[in-house]
Amino acid sequence: MRIEDYFSQIRMMIDHCPIVQLSTVTYEKRGTNEGLVRGELLFVDGSNLHLREYIDVELIIDRLMYVYQYMKEDTTLIFRYDNTGHHRTLGLVTYPHHKHQGQEIILPSSAPSLETVLEEIQSQITLP
Repeated sequence: MRIEDYFSQIRMMIDHCPIVQLSTVTYEKRGTNEGLVRGELLFVDGSNLHLREYIDVELIIDRLMYVYQYMKEDTTLIFRYDNTGHHRTLGLVTYPHHKHQGQEIILPSSAPSLETVLEEIQSQITLP
C-alpha cells in the first residue's frame, strides 16, 4: 500500500461518517511509505476529536504514534487513546497502548484504528 492510498481511506471514512459536521484534518507525506495525519473532527452534537497518527505503510499499516482525544463541547475529556510511553509504572499489559477514560482513569487498551474510535463515538451520539 502507498501512503497516498492510506490517506484516501481516511478521507473517505471521515466523509462517510454521518456524525462528522466539520473536518480540519491534514495529510503530510513523509518519505515514500510514511506520513502524518492530524487535525480535528467536529461532531453534530458539538463534541470533537483531536487526532494524530504517524504511519508507516511499507509492509503493514503501522501507526508508530497515535492520539485520539475525544472531548465534549466544553473541552471536558471523554476519552483519549494513545501510545505515549508516559504510564510505564502502571504495569499495563498493553503498554504503551492505553485509554484515558475521563481525567482520572487509565485502562489497558489495544491500539484502535480511527474507524474503531469513530464507531465508539457514534455509539455515544444521538442523531437528530
